Amino acid sequence: MQALCLEKKQLILQDNIPIPEPLASEALVRVHLAGICATDLELVKGYYPYTGILGHEFVGEIVQAVNAPERIGERVVGEINVACGMCETCLRGQTTHCERRTVLGIVNRDGAFAEYLCLPLKNLIPVPASIPNEAAVFTEPLAAALEIQAQVTIRPTDQVLVVGAGRLGLLIAQTLVLTGCQLQVVARHDKQQQLLAARQIAWIDENSVQSRAFGVVIEATGSTGGFRLARQAVRPRGTIVLKSTYQGDSSINFSALVVDEISLVGSRCGPFAPALRLLENRLVDPTLLIDDCFPLDKALDAFERVVQPGVLKVLLST
Repeated sequence: MQALCLEKKQLILQDNIPIPEPLASEALVRVHLAGICATDLELVKGYYPYTGILGHEFVGEIVQAVNAPERIGERVVGEINVACGMCETCLRGQTTHCERRTVLGIVNRDGAFAEYLCLPLKNLIPVPASIPNEAAVFTEPLAAALEIQAQVTIRPTDQVLVVGAGRLGLLIAQTLVLTGCQLQVVARHDKQQQLLAARQIAWIDENSVQSRAFGVVIEATGSTGGFRLARQAVRPRGTIVLKSTYQGDSSINFSALVVDEISLVGSRCGPFAPALRLLENRLVDPTLLIDDCFPLDKALDAFERVVQPGVLKVLLST
């Protein structure tokens, strides 16, 4: 099969990769669409020493499942963390933090930028027929956006700021506005501002952010500047949610965080079922973010496209 591999920070499109053989507990999935995200770009830069097939956002079809033949033909998305199920973390129900886990296209497991992939059957979630592939491929990042509300209570009376209107920031904004909170999103570019306005979500210029005014601030840029702005914006005893992939070390004034009693919340993967319900009921529309779609054999061109200024989501089709 054809696949896009990462080796020593180099992307290599290969045509002779063997189709993976699923274990008894797994299924073989034919990938229909896969999405390029910020984590993929950071892996290419070397933030984590990964070698293998990239990609973790996908929608596809089960084509082989020895222990569940009735599931063949199902259109599915996949939870990316594969846990051991036996360690103390797993037994506490925190499987996304399993110390022995593999992660699709990120940690010791080949990913979705390929014609086929393997995942455990329990990780594969059926997609309702009413959700098109172009929306279903966003299930994983949409679930990550929803994880914020699983960790932090957002009330209609809360002043909430999202710093960053990129791929993930725009999804976060669409989920948060459903809470009725007083939401603003820092958006630099005209296209971002237009997308937010189309969803009746208030945007704000970074130079207009009021200091110490927001009870909850979501930092979705992954940059030092984004964190500085979030720190400036949060009120005493407020919460900053870190919703980005960060590379390297950052300088943080921990004394000021202690004095203002700021809560820092790291946020990563989230629940797929609620994400699919939002898509099924059309309460969010991630397809607005799609700028381009490339066939898998043009994957290198897709990576050049996705890093161009103003580009949001680029998909790969197989």
